[in-house]
Amino acid sequence: MCEANAYLIKNGREELVMEAVDVVESEGEVLRVANIFGEQKILKARIRSMSLVNHKIVLEE
Repeated sequence: MCEANAYLIKNGREELVMEAVDVVESEGEVLRVANIFGEQKILKARIRSMSLVNHKIVLEE
């Protein structure tokens, strides 16, 4: 499986935003994050780091 969990940094801590993410798309000033279950979220954030080996995406506002 190639999915990753997405976390958003809030108040200096990583908070889980979505599990099993398979799509991250930039749409202007926001990101669309979608998972294998068909759920999606639009976040005003940018990618801080990605570790595909560790299945982790870290976003920041």
